[in-house]
Amino acid sequence: MTLQNNLNAVHKEIMSKVPDIGEKFDADTEEALRNGLGSESLKEGDHPPNFELSNQTGHTVKSADLRKKGILVVSFYRGHWCPYCNLELKALQNILPELNDLGASLVAISPQLPDASLTTVEKNNLTFPVLSDVNNVIARQYGLVFTLSEELRPLYAEFGIDIPKANGTGTFELPVPGTFVVGQNGTILAAYVNGDYKQRIEPDKILDILKEHKTSS
Repeated sequence: MTLQNNLNAVHKEIMSKVPDIGEKFDADTEEALRNGLGSESLKEGDHPPNFELSNQTGHTVKSADLRKKGILVVSFYRGHWCPYCNLELKALQNILPELNDLGASLVAISPQLPDASLTTVEKNNLTFPVLSDVNNVIARQYGLVFTLSEELRPLYAEFGIDIPKANGTGTFELPVPGTFVVGQNGTILAAYVNGDYKQRIEPDKILDILKEHKTSS
């Protein structure tokens, strides 16, 4: 089963349990897409900023160091509270051995504090770095940051999701989920960003991109 099939199944389950809330989530997403959410993100050929971010145990991870080893895959996700993000992270974990065999590194980035990133790692049995981008500094430079609508905030609270607490900033800013394949020279080789958080790139597509650039290099 593809990642997208799993994402669709989760959404179907949510809609069956809380259809009224699910419809409000979908309506908010449709409006955000009409307003161009995600359209201002970095694209193929752009040069993203280098970053130095803390991983789930507080150690600093530098993008420049990872790119010295090969291509770097950067996945932005919303938080450990997001079931769609967790499915994507698990799917990325499944391809990690093959991704590493192709000479690439993988990191996941969210605005969560390191403790919440550790929760993400433990929940999904992840073995790649999960980084904390407090205040969405790097996500903002990638053109991904948006503010959760006021209408949705009490609905998130109903599910026990406290975004300001998880992120330690007091704001409702989040990154649009996105995946970037960055070459050793710092150029984006491929980018996938979708303002609909229920849509993610297939892991096999990432591998195809890595194979293509390994062959051409």
